[in-house]
Amino acid sequence: MVRVMPVRIISTVEALALVDTDAIFLDVRAVEEFQAGHAPGAYNIPLLEQHGGAMKPNPKFTEEVGAALPRDRTIVVSCKAGGRSARACVVLEQLGFERVLDQGGGWSGNATDGGWAHAGGPVTTDAEPGRSHRDLLR
Repeated sequence: MVRVMPVRIISTVEALALVDTDAIFLDVRAVEEFQAGHAPGAYNIPLLEQHGGAMKPNPKFTEEVGAALPRDRTIVVSCKAGGRSARACVVLEQLGFERVLDQGGGWSGNATDGGWAHAGGPVTTDAEPGRSHRDLLR
């Protein structure tokens, strides 16, 4: 039996403090959202994907995360406002990732956290080689 610990939710301020550490940032937004702006160095593995104007589950999310990310590092998971990242964190923990943090305010913020963009977090539209969803699928 796999023991899953409650996901630790961190504020955007706490996430920003991890930018220049060995933490890995995982953005689970759709490819189009990621391309419009994301944290420098972030990986993009969408939990949901755009299909004909609707969001559908990425059927290979578990496989892609397992193949792309090391289990021995802190993983900071973010999305638009906190919903997808919370779901993704549960999946990561079920896969055996032990240091998973949910950046609860996400990119755009929510009622309790203004989010990455509002807090003035570093932003890029360029993905580092091997970190865009397209690169990870190769």
